[in-house]
Amino acid sequence: MLRGRLDRPRRLTSVWHYGPVDSRGRVADKLEIIEQLYRYAELIDAGDFDGVGQLLSRSTFGGPASGSVSGAENIAKLFAMTTRRYPDHGNTPRTRHLVLNPVVELADDGTATTRSTFCVLQDTETVPIQPIVVGRYYDTFGHDEDGWYFTERKVEIQMTGDVSAHLMVDPKAFER
Repeated sequence: MLRGRLDRPRRLTSVWHYGPVDSRGRVADKLEIIEQLYRYAELIDAGDFDGVGQLLSRSTFGGPASGSVSGAENIAKLFAMTTRRYPDHGNTPRTRHLVLNPVVELADDGTATTRSTFCVLQDTETVPIQPIVVGRYYDTFGHDEDGWYFTERKVEIQMTGDVSAHLMVDPKAFER
């Protein structure tokens, strides 16, 4: 019978498997950043484009072919001009933005980068529930006494379905 290390359960140093929590709180930093990714999705799905603008107020936002905008007001205006909202449905876009597989890399200079996959589902009276767009987010973050904040969000569209009930622009106009 084997004795010793093999017959005892091992204790994990971190539930999240990011490694041990060091004095700089790296796991807490990663979780705070991931929460920012999820907050963005929550605000969009609520139709709160002013909230999206505030969340991204210190960043540039855009894609490789669409160009970028910056500043809370400009970002909010971009969403208001391009995304349909349904007044009879709480003025929301009737979407669910799912942010998946976030990878967070912390730098020693107090910045961070993330990459994640997104999938947008939509359900309206004319469009049954379905995925309408899939892609990747590439983000950079800064950090100050108030916490982590976006400094850049790049959106890469990889698959597009029927976005006619979601967007007021033709996404093909922004293809590379």
